[in-house]
Amino acid sequence: MKKKLINKPENVVSEMIEGIYLANQDRLRKIDNFNIVVRKELSAGKVALISGGGSGHEPAHAGYVGRGMLDAAVSGAVFTSPTPDAIYEAIKEVDSGSGVLMVVKNYTGDVMNFEMAAEMAAMDDIEVEQVIVNDDIAVEDSLYTTGRRGVAGTVFVHKIAGAEAEKGSDLKKVVSTAEKVIKNVKTKGVAINPCRVPGAEKSTFSLSEKEIEMGIGIHGEPGTERQEIREVDQIVEAIISELLSELDLREESEVALMINGMGGTPLMELYIANRKAHQLLEEQGIAVYKTYVGEYMTSLEMAGLSVTLLKLDPELKELLDAETEINL
Repeated sequence: MKKKLINKPENVVSEMIEGIYLANQDRLRKIDNFNIVVRKELSAGKVALISGGGSGHEPAHAGYVGRGMLDAAVSGAVFTSPTPDAIYEAIKEVDSGSGVLMVVKNYTGDVMNFEMAAEMAAMDDIEVEQVIVNDDIAVEDSLYTTGRRGVAGTVFVHKIAGAEAEKGSDLKKVVSTAEKVIKNVKTKGVAINPCRVPGAEKSTFSLSEKEIEMGIGIHGEPGTERQEIREVDQIVEAIISELLSELDLREESEVALMINGMGGTPLMELYIANRKAHQLLEEQGIAVYKTYVGEYMTSLEMAGLSVTLLKLDPELKELLDAETEINL
């Protein structure tokens, strides 16, 4: 069994959430009997944003709770959707009368459970809307979802929709802004080593020393194609080429670029990948307005990375730049 710095596997999520709360008591509170963290000071009359999903993707999503981003995050078991009653509890905690937007990654369990929670909230006359993030271009359908999966691009939805809500916009406008981000954000990932769920006897898949897995998801699921490992410049070139084919980008277009680590990748390697991504975009006449390099949505200790491009316009740029207490 792979070594992990944990206590009992069944307690990893609750102990992690307690640790997140204790590290951020100035801006977070924890809901008793649930793996939910909420903004300590909610803004009255503001549209509330919640997100969540299975644990193992930290800092997503509890790490994005704070002014200018999420109002609450709900954590399920590792790689498992939170239950409808937990999501419902989060909705009740953050609603201030202006409605709640749920940002949901496109995985079957997440979509089903968040929808059930919204139905429960409707019985309390709480207005709830949801957006489904599906930025992963690797697959159309998988074991986990119908349609494309929601991966690291979700962080841009948190940031930009959160900024829109912080402005005091109504629920309809916050939803339309979130949907605009979803339409214009695309991601693809690669793994060089798999991860292992706490308590499991085997890794989620296996790779030889000379293999990489293209198109991986964030739940440890295998990708779409197994290839021989090659220089990272060649890997990034292949990913950027596919991303550009998905986005309507022309010369002088502007993008936000995210090089996301999957949990077990040194920053050295992420910055090398970032260097090549910038070179390739410059060659196409595409300006990188803002760059994010680090771990934003991980998969336990998987070694690899994902590349995300968000096509920007003046509205999205302004919201991306808006103040937040979250360190992105």
